[in-house]
Amino acid sequence: MSKYDTYSTPLSSRYASKEMAALFSPRTRYSTWRELWYNLAIAEKELGITAVTDEALEQMKKHLIISDEEIDAATKQEAIVRHDVMAHVHVFGQSAPAAAGIIHLGATSCFVTDNADLIFLRRGLDILIPKLVNVIDRLSKFALQYKDMPVLGWTHFQPAQLTTVGKRATLWLQELLWDLRNLRRARDDLGLRGVKGTTGTQASFLTLFAGDHDKVEQLDERVVELLGFDYAYPCTGQTYSRKIDFDVLAPLASLGASAHKFATDIRLLANLKEIEEPFEKSQIGSSAMAYKRNPMRSERVCSLSRHLSSLIQDAWTTSSVQWFERTLDDSACRRVHIPEAFLTADIVLSTMHNIVDGLVVYPKVIERRINSELPFMATENIIMRMVQKGGDRQDCHEEIRVLSHQAARVVKEEGGDNDLIERVKNTEYFKPIWGEIDQILDPSTFIGRAPQQTEKFIKVTVKKALEGVEHHITSETVQLSV
Repeated sequence: MSKYDTYSTPLSSRYASKEMAALFSPRTRYSTWRELWYNLAIAEKELGITAVTDEALEQMKKHLIISDEEIDAATKQEAIVRHDVMAHVHVFGQSAPAAAGIIHLGATSCFVTDNADLIFLRRGLDILIPKLVNVIDRLSKFALQYKDMPVLGWTHFQPAQLTTVGKRATLWLQELLWDLRNLRRARDDLGLRGVKGTTGTQASFLTLFAGDHDKVEQLDERVVELLGFDYAYPCTGQTYSRKIDFDVLAPLASLGASAHKFATDIRLLANLKEIEEPFEKSQIGSSAMAYKRNPMRSERVCSLSRHLSSLIQDAWTTSSVQWFERTLDDSACRRVHIPEAFLTADIVLSTMHNIVDGLVVYPKVIERRINSELPFMATENIIMRMVQKGGDRQDCHEEIRVLSHQAARVVKEEGGDNDLIERVKNTEYFKPIWGEIDQILDPSTFIGRAPQQTEKFIKVTVKKALEGVEHHITSETVQLSV
């Protein structure tokens, strides 16, 4: 059968990075199981289990990375015994015969499956966090570059007061900083299930150590230390609480919301022709409409972000329906939603990195749109300036109101340009300020503290948020394969 005759998830075959796809591969999973068995054996030997010999450890160490042939053998064995862990115990024992009798000694299946999953969660976050850091870094540079450029603001997608291109970028950045905080917190909170036995009571290990409670505790602590974690969860059933999965997938879902908002804004800006994502020279926007420049990267971010944010529901329900010490209805679901959450988040961040690296700003379009709306926004300033020249506020308001409606009629009914300023300049009533009109209409006087806010946000808030992870920042670009 050709590989083209079988479904494969586009998350790994089309989009995700090699490192994230490899993390959830069969080889990584089964090699991690072997790593866990090996470290369990080391700790047991250190604590006096004489059945674990140096030869056994040496043979186990030589075969920690599982081969293709061993995976195939384990697959055949699983078809016979109908148990994946025992199939791999059997095959590992064939490769390390001196250890065959002590592999998995005292352990339950969840010693390898659950501890491995927790290792994957942490490694997955270790892949995602640097990618998010680089998106934040690139977007920060963009914000600083355009902190002074006035742009029309929108509320309800209707023209509002001016802001700046850079200040708008800080709205995206602030949410990403919260996502970084959440991912780092989730990563640092992760522990291991540890060495807890079949229902979490450590009964099998208490028997193994002839009732020595201290050695059982030391075994748990030593295995955790060997695997590079700070602690093990003090209380477990047969599995670690599936609430941990929820605690990890929740910040990923939240990241999906931030990414979706960012990409939606870019799509809207592309329609306005003010800002576009990068568009390659040979890229085709439409098979029929050759002129099109579709924001396909941003659309991909939106599409996958929706999927990412939906996976939290699987983690929530799985956590809520576990009975007592465990049920097996979590297994099949977790094989899907945990890898998919990380693969999807990986793709979303890589695509955002690519977008932010190549954002294109069109100042002339931005300026033209400002000029079409600014006259209406300037009416209050015109009124105040007339009052300063001795005019009556109410009279001035009526004069500008009439002219504004006339200009609006030209724009909406005739499709013409906003000619309010020309009308003001041709109305004798406003003669006292004719020479000041251009100054009144200077866009830079309508952006408030946007430049100062942006600069302080980047230099203070962003800098502080990146403390401890700034070493992840690189100058590398992300090339999307498709």
